[in-house]
Amino acid sequence: MKISGQVVDLLRREISGGDIYIREGRIDAVVQNEKAPDQYILPGFIDSHVHIESSMVTPSQFAAVAVRHGTVAVVSDPHEIANVLGLKGVEYMIEDASKSFLSFTFGAPSCVPATPFETSGAVIDAKDTAELLKNSSIGYLAEMMNFPGVIFNDTEVMAKIEAAKSVSKPIDGHAPGLTGENLRKYIGAGISTDHECSTLEEALEKIGLGMKILIREGSAARNLDSLKELMRLYPDKVMICCDDIHPEMLVKGHINVIAARLISEGYDIFDVLRAVSLNPVKHYGLESGLLQVGDKADFIITDDLKKLKINQTWINGNRVFCHDEKPLKVQQAAIINNFNATPIDTESIKVKKEGGYFRVIKAFNGELLTKSMTVPSGNNSYIENNTDKDIIKIVVKDRYKDAPPVVGFVNGFALKHGAFATSVAHDSHNIIAAGADDKLIVEAINMVIATSGGMAVVDDSMNEILPLPVAGIMSDSPAYQVAEQYERLTKMVKNMGCPMDAPFMTLSFMALLVIPELKIGDKGLFDVSSFNPVNLFID
Repeated sequence: MKISGQVVDLLRREISGGDIYIREGRIDAVVQNEKAPDQYILPGFIDSHVHIESSMVTPSQFAAVAVRHGTVAVVSDPHEIANVLGLKGVEYMIEDASKSFLSFTFGAPSCVPATPFETSGAVIDAKDTAELLKNSSIGYLAEMMNFPGVIFNDTEVMAKIEAAKSVSKPIDGHAPGLTGENLRKYIGAGISTDHECSTLEEALEKIGLGMKILIREGSAARNLDSLKELMRLYPDKVMICCDDIHPEMLVKGHINVIAARLISEGYDIFDVLRAVSLNPVKHYGLESGLLQVGDKADFIITDDLKKLKINQTWINGNRVFCHDEKPLKVQQAAIINNFNATPIDTESIKVKKEGGYFRVIKAFNGELLTKSMTVPSGNNSYIENNTDKDIIKIVVKDRYKDAPPVVGFVNGFALKHGAFATSVAHDSHNIIAAGADDKLIVEAINMVIATSGGMAVVDDSMNEILPLPVAGIMSDSPAYQVAEQYERLTKMVKNMGCPMDAPFMTLSFMALLVIPELKIGDKGLFDVSSFNPVNLFID
């Protein structure tokens, strides 16, 4: 088979007319052709760090959309489903991914649960991790979120790191705000990447100590503007990732959108394209082709190297997407879950005053980081929602052991009425809800319980839920259908007064106990800076 066009050679940093010959799924020859047509042939895109579960669809459904945007491979950490179902969840992701042409390199989740201060559905210990790392479908040790465990030589944490080293597989990092001697120790343990940088200064310190930086531009956390100068300063040390990408964003574009934006802003086209293909191939040892003789025939075709609108995507010598053909059909996914929760009532989320002040989580649009506020408790016997001051209840309900709900308060969602809830709550995926009215908070949570997982919005005159039957975090429906319903739910929340771009995504990260500063889990409030639980009330 022969494909002709302007061949983009990232290793030689040149573009020239040529014919690409494909045999048995690999590049057999690349021959110069000055009369080749004016279409560009370039290596396909790679998302260097993504949690497929955050797209709210299965790997095979994710792949069906991603290939339309020129994605040929993803480096995926399945720790979301692992926190729900353990090794069984990781095996599910590998099996479902095998139904697609897209190349999936899964990581062995390193932090299941993320901390011992929350209830998860499973535990993956060092012994389990070592076994996973022997699996050929597992390419690396996934993000080591427990940076205190690394710094203080926790036995289990260090055993997982040593297991990755013993099989010569890379170790991904997760160290937001870590600096100085603690950062040196963290990197010195063998951790080679970080995708949590939010400032250029932070990224430069980490690069200076030997790390690769994954610039993240996803649904909830967007760091491209802060970090894009790295493309000029250290282009060989940079990769691009989405980390968490919701379905409405995925159906509109993937890595191609980020690459096109950088190119349009004047960054060197070869540096940008290397960051989304060559760099992750080299770092993770991926088999994805780079248009070199002997490589897998993984490439994309476009008419415009600036806009990067994809005409065709080829993987293993198979054309898996063509702009004028119908999308590939996806096999029906199996349903797998771990859900054990009973309905709650309004009495269970009342908060009796027990101190002169109480803590409030301050959330920000487009950020995983939060702050801690201290607010006077007032003169009433109970602490109530205060929509005038943007202080509303946030509730976490354990879905594994059916414990009573935990209640805190949050600022930033600015709800004037209504409530919303979801069983996507990083990383343990208990049920989390926020709302301006106790009755509606309870109703939203109970809707999620009734469907064994989902996203619900409730107001006085309406309610709607997006069921997530796969582990309570994914749908088995096509991504376009999920995106449509998710966008409708998001609009409903915004109509309640919420100014956030992705309110469900932001809410889901309020339970992530490894991202500073103040978070809430099923056991209560958690101060990430001191890495300890804290009381809601302050005397």
